[in-house]
Amino acid sequence: MSDVGLYGLAVMGQNFALNMASHGFSVCVGNRSQPKVDLTVNRAKAEGNLPLVGSSSVEDFVSKLSKPRKVIILVQAGKPVDATIAALSEYMEEGDLIIDGGNEWFPNSVRRAEELKPKGINFIGMGISGGEEGARNGPSLMPGGPKESYDIIAPILTKCAAQVSDGECVAYCGPVGSGNYIKMVHNGIEYADMQLIGEVYSVLKDVVGMSNDEMAAQFAKWNEGDLDSYLIEITSKILAKKDDVTGKGHVVDYVLDKTGSKGTGRWTVQEAAEQSVACPTLAASLDCRYISSIKGERVKASKILKGPTEFPNVSKEQIVADLEAALYAAKVCSYAQGLALIKAASDANGWGVNLSECAKEQVRFHV
Repeated sequence: MSDVGLYGLAVMGQNFALNMASHGFSVCVGNRSQPKVDLTVNRAKAEGNLPLVGSSSVEDFVSKLSKPRKVIILVQAGKPVDATIAALSEYMEEGDLIIDGGNEWFPNSVRRAEELKPKGINFIGMGISGGEEGARNGPSLMPGGPKESYDIIAPILTKCAAQVSDGECVAYCGPVGSGNYIKMVHNGIEYADMQLIGEVYSVLKDVVGMSNDEMAAQFAKWNEGDLDSYLIEITSKILAKKDDVTGKGHVVDYVLDKTGSKGTGRWTVQEAAEQSVACPTLAASLDCRYISSIKGERVKASKILKGPTEFPNVSKEQIVADLEAALYAAKVCSYAQGLALIKAASDANGWGVNLSECAKEQVRFHV
């Protein structure tokens, strides 16, 4: 019998299943379509005969799990989660546990936990950060649900989360909904962080006049000081990356300056208004994403509205120094705004979120 099940085998699901198996836990995987089950089983064999088995149906999947059954689902948020829970719960029993690892709107997790109570099935909503690579090699995990349920799955989560010098990147967040909320705000902070870096890049390029290689070196230098973080590190690497398709120039110059959002940033700003918490840096970063998406309008406007092109009598060395200080200050502001929002929601919902542990986990993963 398998220690844990994972249902939903897009790349995130496949990678997290392989992550658990590579840490010695026996894993059973399931999916609505069989080819992805077969693909994951084959990957487990290719990556060292990992203890992972497939299943042919929901009933077969549940039957292969040791009791109390522990099932992590990684499917698209919304109705697919409801459909998956309905299918699983038909075969699960009192005392079993379902963990939803998707980016879900937190009231949905609260609702699902209530709907599962009559059957005695426990529910955890868990934020997962780190993308596909993090899922395979160690993500940051933010679980929220009954503490006794967390204790059941904790031995697996603590081994499979990202490991850093002062501990693993996972902590019990509080009752159901709290984990989803913290992940939502985590994403909102990340929106702000990326926008701030983008604005610094713009000044370095258009005002200071740095080349891509010079900017890469500058970000690498900053990464050795107070700005040391994952996003600063990868910014340096991205700026230095040559384009291997055309063989001309840098990749960054071929990237379309247009982006979208998955919803968590919008939810963060909506919640800031709902909780009456000022989150101007987070809100501005979301606005900038919306502006970036109207590329056609921006191109037309650029032909009419002209910005400054020359900056006489300006010390470029001083601008670079000021940018470093401003970026650091703005990052602190974005974290402070996010934590203030988490505290307000925690107080309003009685979650009792430990802000110190919450902040520590974010810093552990991003630094």
